[in-house]
Amino acid sequence: MSGDSAGHVARSTAAPGSGAAARTRVRRFLRTADGVAVDALYEPGAAGEGVAAGHPGDPSGTSDVDHVFVIAHGFTGDLDRPHVRRAARAFARHGAVVTFSFRGHGASGGRSTVGDREVLDLAAAVAWARGFGHARVTTVGFSMGGSVVLRHAALYGGPGGEAGTAGGALYGGPGREAGRAGKAATDATDATDATDATDATDAADAAGRAEAREGASATEAARAGAREEAAGSPGADARTDAVISVSAPARWYYRGTAPMRRLHWLVMRPTGRLVGRWGLRTRIHHREWDPVPLSPVAAAARIAPVPLLIVHGDRDAYFPLDHPRMLAAAAGDHGELWLEPGMGHAENAAPDPLLDRMARWAIAQAG
Repeated sequence: MSGDSAGHVARSTAAPGSGAAARTRVRRFLRTADGVAVDALYEPGAAGEGVAAGHPGDPSGTSDVDHVFVIAHGFTGDLDRPHVRRAARAFARHGAVVTFSFRGHGASGGRSTVGDREVLDLAAAVAWARGFGHARVTTVGFSMGGSVVLRHAALYGGPGGEAGTAGGALYGGPGREAGRAGKAATDATDATDATDATDATDAADAAGRAEAREGASATEAARAGAREEAAGSPGADARTDAVISVSAPARWYYRGTAPMRRLHWLVMRPTGRLVGRWGLRTRIHHREWDPVPLSPVAAAARIAPVPLLIVHGDRDAYFPLDHPRMLAAAAGDHGELWLEPGMGHAENAAPDPLLDRMARWAIAQAG
């Protein structure tokens, strides 16, 4: 399949881990634990040349033949979008790359749940990436994808972790009530004048912090694990070794900025979903979350000992700086926060030098 264009979708006849697939470009549909077909692309990048880091033939000086980056795009993106391809090329200078389209996006099946069931899409992509024989996987998520990589790491755990056990819960357990309190607070923000919005936002922040402290009960975690096991979860094969979350929200239901109010209209209203389907090539599920997924800030508190990098621009029009700071505070000592001057939101705003720095950070975590 190495001769196919990025826009061509076909099933691969080569099995991951075989000599043919390990160092060649492969595009195929993956099957998630809940049965959704996900369009995915593997590119060997620097790993395809078999070049060791620091070798004169290494274009970046930091490539790692054992490393694969799995890139999770933002809402309304897909693996063929120019900004996703640019990010993939940047990471390919440092290792192999897997890109994929979340459910409801691009050629993938299903409908978008805006960050909920998408964790299963990422799990399938990570397990597929490991099948090519790479020893280390770094998940890199942007915006919605940034929240998904956090929940994925909390659910599937680090080395030796298994879905739904030590890795955490798919849903929020007792923290669901705090999540609903956060929704009520952000709804209140929409209803207040600008002079009163700070109080409502503070209430949402407090709810998010409460959710991070409470977490899910062991009973809820066990139930989530049982659901995953029954659905055929990839389990330990879907674990990640490092996480990079870019431009991610800290809490759900945030509507404190104009772009996020527009996004809520797009997701919550029938007319908005029509615009998403025909104007943005994104098929959005009509059902609200029930139960509410584990929030990003609660997930960030459960990722240790997996290394976590949080990247956010100081000109992000969607999520202000309290979001990355909440994530970093929840992550504690195992998390690292980069606040990037002049950067806007997600893949479109991340310059190549920043993407290279992120890749080098991931390679460094391997020791």
